Amino acid sequence: MANPTVIVILIAITATAAAAAAPPATQYTNHTVGGPTGWFFNATTNSSFANYSSWAASQTFNLGDYLIFNTSTNQTVIETYNETAYRGCTQDDDAFVYGGGSNAFGEAQTIAVLLTQEGPAYYFSGAGDGEQCQQGMAFAIQVNKGLGLPPIFNQPPPPPYSEPPSASTQLPPVTVAGDQTPGNGGMRSGANMREGLFGLLALLLLLWL
Repeated sequence: MANPTVIVILIAITATAAAAAAPPATQYTNHTVGGPTGWFFNATTNSSFANYSSWAASQTFNLGDYLIFNTSTNQTVIETYNETAYRGCTQDDDAFVYGGGSNAFGEAQTIAVLLTQEGPAYYFSGAGDGEQCQQGMAFAIQVNKGLGLPPIFNQPPPPPYSEPPSASTQLPPVTVAGDQTPGNGGMRSGANMREGLFGLLALLLLLWL
């Protein structure tokens, strides 16, 4: 029996050589998973419609490419970066689940998955409590940098939302230049009237004398 360690080393060397030999990407690519066969499981024969691992091995994947799953609601698509979860056909906490949102059975659907992370990525169907995955509905890919993600996907996130001030919020006091207090103005008017009265009395007294 072959040594598992040797097999793993050979696979790693092969993957590295393949990545180095891959031609430089000149555009983004849509990869139709399984080719014209699509992403389907045959419940009668209890097997996948295609050998998806062989299909994946024939492709070159880069950041910004899409995986196009032409499938139905009988299958799901689970994306994970956890090799252990992939090999166990189990969904880990960080996995992304696509499809499966419809209650209709056998309804056609197309699922587009953007490749956003460089390195290994794993895909499988979670339908049938992992049985579809165990019977061939699974594949692994190696995502190269290529052209990198399109600029639209590299934008910084928007600022956090903040509630606008409500109508009941108290506004700050407004300071007005000058002293316009009504009471002070009234006091000044009273003083002027008294001064005028005293002046009139003094004039009458002079005339009397």
